[in-house]
Amino acid sequence: MPHQDLSFETMAVHAGREDLATLGVHALPLDLSSTYPLNDLARGGESLELMAMGGQDKQNPVYSRLYNPTVGRFEEALAQLEGAAESVAFASGMAAMTACLLAAKQRGGHVVAVRPLYGGSDHLIASGLLGLEVTWAEPDGIREALRSDTALVIAETPANPTVTLLDIESVVAQACGVPVLVDSTFATPVLQNPLKLGATLVLHSATKFIGGHGDVLAGVVATNAEWATELRKVRVITGSVLHPLAAYLLHRGLPTLSLRVRAAQEGAKVIAQKLKDHPGIKAVHYPGLEGGDPSGLIGTQMRGPGSLIAFEVENFEFASVVMGSVKLMTPAVSLGSVDTLIQHPAALTHRVVNAEAKAHSGIGPGLLRLSVGIENPDDLWADLEQAIVKAMAKTGIHA
Repeated sequence: MPHQDLSFETMAVHAGREDLATLGVHALPLDLSSTYPLNDLARGGESLELMAMGGQDKQNPVYSRLYNPTVGRFEEALAQLEGAAESVAFASGMAAMTACLLAAKQRGGHVVAVRPLYGGSDHLIASGLLGLEVTWAEPDGIREALRSDTALVIAETPANPTVTLLDIESVVAQACGVPVLVDSTFATPVLQNPLKLGATLVLHSATKFIGGHGDVLAGVVATNAEWATELRKVRVITGSVLHPLAAYLLHRGLPTLSLRVRAAQEGAKVIAQKLKDHPGIKAVHYPGLEGGDPSGLIGTQMRGPGSLIAFEVENFEFASVVMGSVKLMTPAVSLGSVDTLIQHPAALTHRVVNAEAKAHSGIGPGLLRLSVGIENPDDLWADLEQAIVKAMAKTGIHA
């Protein structure tokens, strides 16, 4: 059946596996080769040149930095789930972002970006390391920030760590034809497809939900054929390739992606409401709460509010006690795993973002970010509540 006729859940099970019956296998094959035999020297040279320029030669891979069948299968599957012509996988989400910026640099020396972004992305863009100038714009100020040499507009929605939602169609309209990159890591293709809303590139830190088990590092960008060629060219030159074992684990996890995302989302809805009702919590940021989606993007742009929650407590000391007191949840950076993680953005993931930008984005000393897993939400709440009560007692904060 054509992929467009299948539901997401069915496509996630079968994408990238269409030839397995022909191969006579049921499980995904894993190719760990670092190099491949050359039966014809002239053909091998031609293939190498083609792939060095961003092309693909699946029949004559030459060397695994140029092409690997296991990585290629995962890329094909992810492209199908995002409704993209192609996707390109990298060794990490930051490697993927770096490749996008380097590819964009061939088109112009300026980018426009909307905060908040993941702290590593913010740091990379702001550092000037790649020789690109950046203008930080408000969501409604993108058009005014454009220049004649603007090569890319960068946004993240839901945003890390505040879970703020951006209207992708509005961002695209304001970009006036400049390519738009959307980091959709928090949403995954289960809940959001930016390419269908006009974006040119959609980036995922596949370490997170797509991996889903806290045991793989990866990044992937879904896009059109032209940009995919440029991204592969960067990947070949920089060596930022995804290891085939990581690609195998990512692909193996795709069939359960929807189940994991939706189960975690249901738990997050419960936890967010309990946090909102708790006297020790100052504020809760979650699109699924009343007032949490002022632009009405849930049900239009997104198919659900997701499983990330940001909430504010009185101060850093309070936040520190909460993180140090949870027993079921894991106090750790990252997100999107089957188990629940809690972290402090200002001290950890966004530590490298300048103080003014953190304050402007609402990333203060009392902000905590919760990535809800697939555990029973009653168990999670019991753990979090006892940590909050302990923090209230230790800091002298009373309801």
